[in-house]
Amino acid sequence: MTSHSGIGVSPGVATGPVARLGEPPRLPAAQPAVGADDENRAATALEETANELERRAKPASPEAAEVLTAASMMARDPALASNVRDLVGQGIPAAWAVDRAIGGYRDLLAAAGPYMAERVADLHDIRDRAVARLLGLPMPGLPEPGYPYVLVARDLAPADTALLDPAMVLAVVTERGGPTSHTAILAKSLGIPAVVACPAAVSFVDGMPVVVDGASGRVVVDPTEAEVAEVAAMRAARVARATVRGPGRTADGHPIALLANVGGPADAVSAAALDLEGVGLFRTEFLFLDRAEAPSMEEQRRVYRRVLEPLAGRKVVVRTLDAGADKPVPYACPDPEDNPALGVRGLRTSWRRPELLHDQLEALALAAGDTGTSPWVMAPMVATAAEAAGFAAVARSHGISKVGVMIEVPAAALRAASVLAAVDFVSLGTNDLAQYTFAADRQLGELAALLDPWQPALLDLIAATARAGQEAGKPVGVCGEAASDPLLALVLAGLGIESLSMAAVSVPDVRAALAERTIEECREIAEAALAAESAVDAREAAARF
Repeated sequence: MTSHSGIGVSPGVATGPVARLGEPPRLPAAQPAVGADDENRAATALEETANELERRAKPASPEAAEVLTAASMMARDPALASNVRDLVGQGIPAAWAVDRAIGGYRDLLAAAGPYMAERVADLHDIRDRAVARLLGLPMPGLPEPGYPYVLVARDLAPADTALLDPAMVLAVVTERGGPTSHTAILAKSLGIPAVVACPAAVSFVDGMPVVVDGASGRVVVDPTEAEVAEVAAMRAARVARATVRGPGRTADGHPIALLANVGGPADAVSAAALDLEGVGLFRTEFLFLDRAEAPSMEEQRRVYRRVLEPLAGRKVVVRTLDAGADKPVPYACPDPEDNPALGVRGLRTSWRRPELLHDQLEALALAAGDTGTSPWVMAPMVATAAEAAGFAAVARSHGISKVGVMIEVPAAALRAASVLAAVDFVSLGTNDLAQYTFAADRQLGELAALLDPWQPALLDLIAATARAGQEAGKPVGVCGEAASDPLLALVLAGLGIESLSMAAVSVPDVRAALAERTIEECREIAEAALAAESAVDAREAAARF
């Protein structure tokens, strides 16, 4: 038995034999002469690739369809087609021209920051499918061994991830990728356990038995019979827990609201169909990314209306534009920065472009009026009480009745009482709060141990914020990945957190875990975790209960 570590990005535990993803096509060593129809062949290959991606998008889930549609647009990019034509004109054969042109785009994305770098897998996929067509080679993609398997790959393209069948793919392990990669997003939406950034994955071979823990990021090779039996028992228990319904409650009836994180209208429709109490984080930046100028107020109004309508009667927490750092929005953050994670991002973008914030708040207020709803609106990347008060004043001037901020900066957590004095609620973004607490880039897999939400220092900051909320009589929630861990959810409830927002697929496990413990037991579990000296010790101390 050998244990390896990566980043757990989709919760759940599974065991089964490895099946590796099909290898991408390789260009022959000998480059042929350019043919008379190479330009047309290259254009046709890219167009057929775009068409294939669009076909796969139609029956896919909303999340997968959005990803595949975006990839098809990349394959049809006129600039890409122009580069390929130029290369063919210079004497480069069709397949080599496509490879070289897309390679240039990959280099640009890789250098454009972590968010854009994680889109490189999309370009890899477009290249592989177009080159396979041009060379007459088998299309790369998912294996079909004829039995359920653990999918292992260097990375997964969106077209492959969108086709994952939870009945056949027991879990996913990739050598590359990060918490915001398509593998992470889509695997979680399908309820498939997934671990990314696992360097050892490159050494796994077909048929090798493994255990995958999508919460901790642990992958065990050649597990013992006892471990396999334990996984089977855990999966059976998870199926049973999924039948539990109703609002989040501890065993003695203490309420802990269970909410979903959503990224757009399709997610909102999906969340509305589930047994959830609302949305704890609506990420609005999808409207602002990958475009040359900001969406108009009317466009925003229409989109916000489509999110609010299906969730009428339930709580919806909207985060204003979280641009900067790993989410580049050139018109909001136009100036290059040596350290963008510590630069002008989140609410700070409104210092330079106040009209972006005003338009967004006005559009939200209009959409609320259109739908008869009252969304809760919060600002990201708030560091001081003065910033919180400034945002609250602007939001209220637009008619927003419930105004809050995100606690992602240690300074805001340490002075949470002052921050709460200016707003109606706060929500803890544990991913960024961990990043800034431990000076560790959240996109780097090798720093995953520092970013573990069980780190006692992070729990201290959460506890301090929760105490401030209780003293002020104002709600404090968690909308980071920490909320999706059933065991950690008990700790958060014991610390005084009132709502937990997560990917919808994680809700049944969290709901069931809360229902098994009283609030007093949750407090005892939280005390044990806080007393630990390391993340491992904190998790083990909680697990002993």
